[in-house]
Amino acid sequence: MKGRVIAIDSYRGRTVAALVEDGQLLDLAIDTEGEAPLPGAIFRAVVNRPMKGQGGVFVTLPGGQNGFLRQVSGLAPGQRVLVQVAGHAEPGKAVPVTLRLLFKSRYAIVSPGAPGQNISRRIRDEDTRAQMAEVAKAAMAGADEGLGLVVRSAAEAVEAADLAEDIAQMRTLAEAVLADLDGPPELLVEGAGAEETAWRDWADPPVDEFRARPGAIAELGVDDLIDAVLAPRVALPGGGHMMIEPTRALVAVDVNTGPDTSPAAGLKANIGAARDLPRQLRLRGLGGQVVVDFAPMSKKDRATLDQVLRAAFKAAGTEVSLAGWTPLGNFELQRKRDRMPLTEALSGAPGGAA
Repeated sequence: MKGRVIAIDSYRGRTVAALVEDGQLLDLAIDTEGEAPLPGAIFRAVVNRPMKGQGGVFVTLPGGQNGFLRQVSGLAPGQRVLVQVAGHAEPGKAVPVTLRLLFKSRYAIVSPGAPGQNISRRIRDEDTRAQMAEVAKAAMAGADEGLGLVVRSAAEAVEAADLAEDIAQMRTLAEAVLADLDGPPELLVEGAGAEETAWRDWADPPVDEFRARPGAIAELGVDDLIDAVLAPRVALPGGGHMMIEPTRALVAVDVNTGPDTSPAAGLKANIGAARDLPRQLRLRGLGGQVVVDFAPMSKKDRATLDQVLRAAFKAAGTEVSLAGWTPLGNFELQRKRDRMPLTEALSGAPGGAA
């Protein structure tokens, strides 16, 4: 299977969107509506109580569910606030939410409280940037001064009229939500489901084929690719492998070289693991503390591996903090929990994983 392909189909009782490039699974989106608020959903919430020692407050969401705002101050109990779901809630814990709202479409992001109009840096043609700036200026004319805009890179090939309409829709939605602060806790904007995520966030680079029909998953062999992700073992170049095993406290990753235990083989396996680790964590929906036990290698090679890790996670587009090497020689990092773990998403589905 060559090229960049999106498939949308039913898999184990769920609607699943899969992004595949040259036979490699790059991303997954799974509909889990009704089980937990989807990331991106916007609520009117009521401030509840502060969380002592953590610099945050609990807020009440619809149905009595709790959300948690980190590192905020100046909020009083009973105050109404608008919050957006920022990630996946662990079982038994409050939903992570933020006061920083983003209204995202395929071509634009409207951002209250972050004024200014910007064009994606990935759009480099100066004439195109200038034309987009004019379209954006006209579409945002008369908007509140605190309402910002980012034109996304996927807009580069779109007609000016379509871009203007897209921006206007996001602006109208943002203004309506910002004016709707009075009342009890309520869902104001739905989070993105699998199909919307695929259309909105996977359009750049452009896809070569879009298959949204029964049988698409099997036709492209995506079912086998997903089954491989559900297994802990990941093959690496040169005969090595890594084991990815989540526990309650952390995600443990063990990198092995296979039959060849030379320092060169160790470095090769470690570089392969470092390059693939962001994709593996994303597909598996794993976050929190991640501890990697790399294969044995000389300490002087750690600098090389550090560069590979930084480049790999920078391109991943997810909030990650690389803590570095521990005294015992492991590598630690912290990854944002931005989605439900894959095993959990599928286990709740009819006919899903056990």
